[in-house]
Formats: sequence, C-alpha cells, structure tokens
Amino acid sequence: MTLGIGNIKRPYGFKHRGKRKGRGVGSGRGKTAGKGHKGALARSGGGGFYLGFEGGQMPLIRRIPKRGFTNIFKKEWNILNIDKLERMDLVKEGTVVDKEFLLKAGVIKKKRLPLKVLGKGKLEKAITVKADAFSETAAKAIANAGGKAQVV
Repeated sequence: MTLGIGNIKRPYGFKHRGKRKGRGVGSGRGKTAGKGHKGALARSGGGGFYLGFEGGQMPLIRRIPKRGFTNIFKKEWNILNIDKLERMDLVKEGTVVDKEFLLKAGVIKKKRLPLKVLGKGKLEKAITVKADAFSETAAKAIANAGGKAQVV
C-alpha cells in the first residue's frame, strides 16, 4: 500500500497530550515541575553529567597515567601470506589471483583496504598474483614457483 493523503495515520503516542509541567500545584507537576529540590538535575541545562562522571570526584580516566600514542597516518592493509594461497583449493596452476578473487573466496574481508602479500610459508603453484604491494620474500617465492607478482 502506497502512502497517500487519504491513508496517513497519526504517529504512535499522538493520542495523549504531554504533561504541562510547572503550571501550578493543582496540575500535579507544579512548583518544581518534576525535578525535585535542588541538585544538578534541578538546574536549567539538565545537569552536567557525562560518560565517566563520578559525582565531582576526579574521574578514573583522568586519574590514570597516559601512555603511547595513536599514529593517525597509519596505513591499514589486507594481509595475505603465500601459504594461504598454497592451501586454497580454488587456486590451481595458472590462476590469476587478485583482490576480487580473494573477496569472493572469503579470504579477505575489506574491499576498501589495499592488498599486501607476505612471504610466510612455501608456494609450489605457478600462479599470477596481482596486489598493491609484495614483501621481498613473497615476490621471490612466487617467482621461484614459476609465477608472476604484479603490482597493481
């Protein structure tokens, strides 16, 4: 059923009007308007409580020493070792292995990250591997098996 002017319904919770707070003692929400007496939650602005707030005590996150740093220029990679290529049943002699092939096979997960091939293990199959980067040992192992290591 398509939405049209004739079949628009009221949103959930529309049936009852909201409580009018601070409109006299007889309303049931008069005087302090449901905020109680004094304290941070009674103030305008709702009280400055935030994640990690400890009632005015110095929060734990500010008490513990800070160590190390996060490198914002760090480059992330999809990593593939050549022993994985050797164990895969889909990879036969003469196969062209690239990022799309590995994504379909479920070997790598993130399409947006570049692919780097590392040289852990041994490779017996003569295959063509297309990747963004190769380690020296990986390129040498692929060449020794009779394959090609192509930088894309």
